[in-house]
Amino acid sequence: MTRGGREKDREEPDRRCIVTGDAQPKAGLIRFVVSPEGVVVPDLAGKLPGRGIWVTADRGAIETASRKGLFARAAKAPASAPENLAGMVEIGLARRVVDLVSLARKAGLAVAGFEKVKGWLADGKARVLLQASDGSERGKGKLWTPEGGRWFGCLTAAELGLAFGRDSVIHGALGAGGLSRRVVEEAAKLSGLRKNDGGSAAGKDTKSA
Repeated sequence: MTRGGREKDREEPDRRCIVTGDAQPKAGLIRFVVSPEGVVVPDLAGKLPGRGIWVTADRGAIETASRKGLFARAAKAPASAPENLAGMVEIGLARRVVDLVSLARKAGLAVAGFEKVKGWLADGKARVLLQASDGSERGKGKLWTPEGGRWFGCLTAAELGLAFGRDSVIHGALGAGGLSRRVVEEAAKLSGLRKNDGGSAAGKDTKSA
């Protein structure tokens, strides 16, 4: 199973992290490329031209790759990493998660608000529970991870609010479907960038969606 929470596609070759040396599916890695100007660029959509350089979706791993010049070693060419590369990746991933949740909402596959989320959980409709990292722990503790589903707390209340067209949201839920699987994959990566020891918010996940 991939870090993003989906079954591994046996036909998809693994990629090797330049920091840890571990080979794993792309779902748990961030792809980087080196621009013609020799600058390291995160390729979160996986569509930029050039040889891909892969790093585990973890703030510490990206910072290590930048600090130790591992991008240039992997590219076998001069490669300069921006000073706050990990921060750039974090911002980009947060934007991707917000956009995906927004798409799910517009498709009728997401709800927000304590009572609506609780209803979806009780009815077995929810596959992913999203809760704001800066929300009340007491309030968040009254809801539960969907059976066989996932929980993420890597977005702030303002970010979740943006996804749902509100100023602030603490509780959100996603139903089953392709969009939810994409949210799980991107949110799992964002959680690695927003650890308690380095990121601006905390996140965790449990089972697959």
